[in-house]
Amino acid sequence: MSLKDFNRTDDMFSLCGLNCGLCGYRLQGNCNGCFKDSFCAAMCPMAPCSVRHGNLQYCFECSEYPCRHYDGFDSYDTLVLHRNQRKDMQKAKEMGIDAYLEEQREKKRILERLLEDYNDGQQDVFYCMAVNMLGLDDLKEIMENVDKCAQSLNTRERVELVKTLMYNCAEERRVQLELS
Repeated sequence: MSLKDFNRTDDMFSLCGLNCGLCGYRLQGNCNGCFKDSFCAAMCPMAPCSVRHGNLQYCFECSEYPCRHYDGFDSYDTLVLHRNQRKDMQKAKEMGIDAYLEEQREKKRILERLLEDYNDGQQDVFYCMAVNMLGLDDLKEIMENVDKCAQSLNTRERVELVKTLMYNCAEERRVQLELS
């Protein structure tokens, strides 16, 4: 079997558990996801493994998950956040992929609003990370609070308010909002 047989349809949640819809690298247009003939599929050890196991859409569908491919995978971050990979895979498996993807679409809408309405042009990576790491209910609450105050603030002040609320929430939840 080869990668010519690799076939995926989901552009929000990768085979290995990355939230592609919330990825700064992807939003910048530097990645087209783990699809047939993509750079990611060509470099990814999970793509041929998926084909060997019946073209699984998500690694958690495999009886061997988590396998050796995940050893150390969540110990580093770049613009793509790896640290929640296993947790997100487990969440998707437990709540069902459709419900998980709907949650991710809601988070993506929040991210798009942040980037459009609360951005000074320098917050892309931070917002992608924060939306990826914080829970949907927390993000909704943050947005409600920001929307109440934002009309009278300039862009810099809006950005600072969003970041302060996100950092405070992250501290309460013991979530790290820094790249490791």
